[in-house]
Amino acid sequence: MNEETPKRPWPRLDAENYTQLRLQILERDGWQCQHCGRRDQLQIHHIVRRSHLGADCEENLIVLCSECHRTVHAASRSEAADF
Repeated sequence: MNEETPKRPWPRLDAENYTQLRLQILERDGWQCQHCGRRDQLQIHHIVRRSHLGADCEENLIVLCSECHRTVHAASRSEAADF
């Protein structure tokens, strides 16, 4: 019988450190969506979701506009696309 090992979530950053990291990611990505280039309604996207043990770190974060962010999550739910 194959038992699943329970997921151990990465520790989340506190609000102050997450805000600093968020600003670093926005700066790194030139304050624009990395998919469509839009410069408004920007959000930080976890490439590997927190629920799948994705960390709050530069390597796992990317800037997306709200529309592209919504599209990424819809695609991952349907497994229809890869960003």
